[in-house]
Amino acid sequence: MIDTHSHIYGPEFADDIDDVITRAKAAGVEQILLPNINAASVEPMLRLWKRHPHYLRPMMGLHPEDVREDWKDVLDQLHALLIAPGHPYVAVGEVGLDFYWDTTYRKEQLQAFDTQIRWAIELDLPLAIHCRNAHTEMVELLKAYSRSPNLRGVFHCFGGSSEEAAQLLTFPGFVLGIGGIVTFKKSTLPQVLSEVPLSRIVVETDAPYMAPTPHRGKRNESAYVAEVVNKLATIYRITPKEVSDATNCNVKRTFGGKEGPFLNTF
Repeated sequence: MIDTHSHIYGPEFADDIDDVITRAKAAGVEQILLPNINAASVEPMLRLWKRHPHYLRPMMGLHPEDVREDWKDVLDQLHALLIAPGHPYVAVGEVGLDFYWDTTYRKEQLQAFDTQIRWAIELDLPLAIHCRNAHTEMVELLKAYSRSPNLRGVFHCFGGSSEEAAQLLTFPGFVLGIGGIVTFKKSTLPQVLSEVPLSRIVVETDAPYMAPTPHRGKRNESAYVAEVVNKLATIYRITPKEVSDATNCNVKRTFGGKEGPFLNTF
């Protein structure tokens, strides 16, 4: 199993991060991908990565909820890290659009996302895309770059409808990131995924958020991605190992570019 989206460098894990990583390994998690959020999160993310450089893989990007007046300056800082020789970043993320709580910086979010899409294409890196209450706008932005062979990535924390899944999967280089939502009692995601090929799915936790059943309401952690895999095994009527093998292949395909910085670590 590969947890493709986990914020275990955050303050929620300050007291027991070593135990969290030990539990992840014991659960069968082979790698954990760390999405960046803003300028302030870079240092704690890299500090943790340096302690486990072969097990953790960082990303670099500006989260849409962190787009503020200074977004251009922040993007300049993050871009400098992405183009540095020998950088460790395996994706441009976590980026995207979020119009759920606040649309004060709606225009700026669109501009920041567009900029980071272009980074990903130019650097041949996948995108880790966060989208909330902005499906139409996200799709329209991506369509502008749909002819690029380098356009690929993960639609993180997917929990939408069959129609939305079908529309997202028209982008051939993308996969759906499936997390704890699929295990929730009232979730419609199992029915939606019955129409989605397993070849278009990766698994994630979004720790410390969105803990799966039976841990719902608690702090999420990477070890719990096993619950997601087990649920997918039920949906696809195969074994958990078959789900892990298939989704691992999807990770390698999505995150392995021309330079293969991530692919070559397996």
